[in-house]
Amino acid sequence: MTDALVIVFVKNIKLGTVKTRLAKTIGNYGAFEVYSELVKITEKATSNLNVDKHIYFSTKIEDVLWQDDHKTVQNGKDLGERMLNAFKNGFEAGYKRIVLIGSDLPDINETHIKKGIETLENNEVAFGPAEDGGYYLIGLKKLIPEIFLNKPWSQPNLLNETLQELQRLNTTVSTLEPLNDIDTYDDLIASNFYKNNIKLQEKIQELYD
Repeated sequence: MTDALVIVFVKNIKLGTVKTRLAKTIGNYGAFEVYSELVKITEKATSNLNVDKHIYFSTKIEDVLWQDDHKTVQNGKDLGERMLNAFKNGFEAGYKRIVLIGSDLPDINETHIKKGIETLENNEVAFGPAEDGGYYLIGLKKLIPEIFLNKPWSQPNLLNETLQELQRLNTTVSTLEPLNDIDTYDDLIASNFYKNNIKLQEKIQELYD
């Protein structure tokens, strides 16, 4: 067991259930292809980290992904409750610093995650801001339930509202480099992830046309 833990939240890659906003433009098959590639990027970003990893799937464990790591299923009625329960499990298991990431970041890499862990040496909370007003990474040195309760999930004021609450709680916070996730077709075509992936472009254009 390591001092630090990385939690990865992964949606099961099932047609019609992933990247639903993107699917409105490129269809369910296109969204499925995009999310499949994003999960590969996330797995690669975490593969060489010298810390324990717990992979939380949305509905059921997928054996072919993160084959050497601990896997389980998310528990809770909304995203906040699911994240709160995952952190609670981690701290109860004895981890001192815990970082949680999603699995839809085209530009995330090992360095971002390491920085999230390192900044918890001097701060109680770390955030990796997403350009849509949410966050792609959250790190905690102790459990702070208020972060996860009654929050505007998937809204552009999520991070600001969370930071204001932490300020009221006199909590030390550090923020990392902002990254953009892919929720819409405009996000997709503007990303280097898409521009540099010719095979994905061909698949999407075939489906989109």
